[in-house]
Amino acid sequence: QVLLRSLLSGTEPVVVDVSAGFDPAGLPAAVDAMAGPRRYSSMVPTQLIKALDHPDATAALARLDAILLGGAATPVPVLERARAAGITVVRTYGMSETCGGCVYDGVPLDGVHVRVDGESRVWLGGATLASGYRNLPDHPAFAEPGWFRTDDAGTLDDGVLRILGRLDEAISTGGLTVVPQVVEAVLVEHPAVREVAVVGLPDPRLGQRVAAVVVPTPGTTPTLAELRDHVEATLDPTAAPRELQVVDTLPLRGPGKVDRRALVSRFS
Repeated sequence: QVLLRSLLSGTEPVVVDVSAGFDPAGLPAAVDAMAGPRRYSSMVPTQLIKALDHPDATAALARLDAILLGGAATPVPVLERARAAGITVVRTYGMSETCGGCVYDGVPLDGVHVRVDGESRVWLGGATLASGYRNLPDHPAFAEPGWFRTDDAGTLDDGVLRILGRLDEAISTGGLTVVPQVVEAVLVEHPAVREVAVVGLPDPRLGQRVAAVVVPTPGTTPTLAELRDHVEATLDPTAAPRELQVVDTLPLRGPGKVDRRALVSRFS
């Protein structure tokens, strides 16, 4: 669902049903139906990307006070496009175990605690935290009282959290570790890349090889050589993709997250 909410006592949120797929053409009418005076929408990045390709939907989102964007990492070019169109975006971070978003634009809400350990793993605590998993009292994620051990890697600078990627999605290639989201953040800056997912595919020599699955910008045809050069200009050559797959869309799971397992299965 795309949830649009007015902050006014007694009003009900407007819900856009996306069970059959997200159609940004429905956003203008949904936004017009909101009473106000303060109006917000909760979206995932893939929905925002589609909306930005639809002029009427883009204009409708620009009339909102803000979009709360979560569920997956948002590429910087998408944020720049949204802001250039007059859309206010607030990035949220959280999960079911924390009652949803509890960190907004890197800043924890009041009563929320964040720390990053020596392995760059993010830990969350505070009033929004669940007590644990039902019927799993010894689950390691809740082993430390008052804290939840996430599978996310991040940095914490002057109290501002930056998520780098998922620790359980890291690629081990030739004995070195590559975080897919770090490579994706570089690749999506290439003008021929509209969307991208980086995965590790089985490799008899390296263990895993870095592969880029790309949805190209309309009218372009990216090549592996140019994408490798683009990555190596910023990151270590180990992070540069050794394989390129071009697709029309990326498979999704849950709240707009790329289904990396499906990609690995498809291209292995």
